[in-house]
Amino acid sequence: MHTRSSLGRTSTTEMEVTSIRLERKLKEKLKSLCGNQGYQALIRDILWNYVQQKSGDYRPQFSRADIRATIEAVARKDESCVLTGKLIQEGQAMLLALTIYGDFVPMSTESLEE
Repeated sequence: MHTRSSLGRTSTTEMEVTSIRLERKLKEKLKSLCGNQGYQALIRDILWNYVQQKSGDYRPQFSRADIRATIEAVARKDESCVLTGKLIQEGQAMLLALTIYGDFVPMSTESLEE
């Protein structure tokens, strides 16, 4: 899933120091992906996104411009449309949308209508 930091930045003086061992190749990949934010900030963003997803707090923010393609689908569990927030009930027709970030996200069938 595309990493987006929706959290405010915390001063490093308010953070606790934690040591983590990473494979050299993983660390190099993170450094190549991080741009100018630094790989430690990228790791924090990844960890916050994971925690938000697992806790149910994560709500991706997408716009119509972020949608590359859609595929017709049927919800296998209750979902929430990423554009409208509308509930898509289990068994209901829906769309799976491919975003410009490479994510597949649930959308209601009406969400692309103007």
